[in-house]
Amino acid sequence: KKAGELLCYTYHHLYDFNIYCLRFFTVYGPGQRPEMAIQQFGRKISEGKPITLFGDGTTRRDYTFISDITAGIIACANNLKGYEIFNLGNSDTISLIDLVRGIEETLGRKAVIEWKPMQAGDVEITYADISKARRLLNYSPGYPVHKGLLRMFSEQGMC
Repeated sequence: KKAGELLCYTYHHLYDFNIYCLRFFTVYGPGQRPEMAIQQFGRKISEGKPITLFGDGTTRRDYTFISDITAGIIACANNLKGYEIFNLGNSDTISLIDLVRGIEETLGRKAVIEWKPMQAGDVEITYADISKARRLLNYSPGYPVHKGLLRMFSEQGMC
């Protein structure tokens, strides 16, 4: 990723291209691939099937609804010239177990959880510092996780 950003920086300076490198943080929403966690959890919980959680449920992610990501992309395309790197996220973290509780609440069903040890390479937390995007793009995420889950699963006819 870093090498790609450096290559973009070089092209901007050599050829005067407008280039924006965007770093997305745990994107979810309607149409998400079926093997992705939120989609998989929702499907299994609604079917009464067990879900597998790794670790103790305390790892935290900056889950970002797809509409917030697209708003950031459009703001870049419409407002900037030059070379910039932006973090696009929700700027708020939620634990894995709280995510599952949110899905349960949204779907009105209780999860059957199978716990497994944390996987090698998993990180404890991801968090987007969106201060630069706020300042230069007026980026302001509008979908906290509970609102995003409701929209996602409603559009899929699951709640």
